[in-house]
Amino acid sequence: MNVRVILADDHPVVRAGLRDMLSIDPVIEVVGECSDGAEAVRLAAELRPHVVLMDLRMPETDGVAATAQITEAGSARVLVLTTYDSDSDILRAIEAGAAGYLLKDTPRAQLAEAVVAAARGATVLAPPIAARLVTRVREPKLPSLTAREVEVLGLVARGMSNPEIAGVLGIGEATVKTHLLRTFEKLGVRDRTAAVVTALAKGVLVSPG
Repeated sequence: MNVRVILADDHPVVRAGLRDMLSIDPVIEVVGECSDGAEAVRLAAELRPHVVLMDLRMPETDGVAATAQITEAGSARVLVLTTYDSDSDILRAIEAGAAGYLLKDTPRAQLAEAVVAAARGATVLAPPIAARLVTRVREPKLPSLTAREVEVLGLVARGMSNPEIAGVLGIGEATVKTHLLRTFEKLGVRDRTAAVVTALAKGVLVSPG
C-alpha cells in the first residue's frame, strides 16, 4: 500500500525539496500541496491522504489549528515538520492531535521512515523533541501504571488498534479499552497519542524505535 501524503508549507522551495526527498521512496506518494492551514484542511477532506506533513507557522489558519481540524474530522494523521522547537509549540501541536513532531533538519531517510510510521498509527518524535518533553513533563514520582497497562500502551505506540491489541494479548476489546481509560486517567491525558508521548517523556515507556 502506498502512503499518500499532503505537504502543507507556505514556502514553495521547502515544498519542492520535501517532494523531491519523499519521491525517492517508492512507498510514498505526494498527492497534494498547499501553503496555508485552511487549504490543508480542505485538501485532507478531499484527497483523504494517510499523512499531512504540516508546518506550524502559516498564514490564515496556522498549523496547530489545521491539525486540530484534520484530526477531529479523521481525515488523516498529521505529522508536524517545522523549524520551531519551543515547549509551547510542541505541546500545542501534540494537544491538537499531531501524530508526531519533527524538525526540518531531519535526514531524508528518517523523514521517510517517520511518514510511513505515522501512516501506520505510530507516534513519531525527533530525538531533540523527545528530550524537551522529558524536561517539560518529567516528575519525581512516575505514574503507577500496571504491567498490563504498560504492555497495552506499548502496543498502542506501535500503531496497533484496540482489536489488534486484544488479539495479541488474548484479552477482550472491552478490557483493552478499560486499560487505556485507566492509563489516560493516571497520565492526565485524554487520547492515545498524548498518552504515548507522556509515557515516553516520563520514562514509563521505552520508544518502540
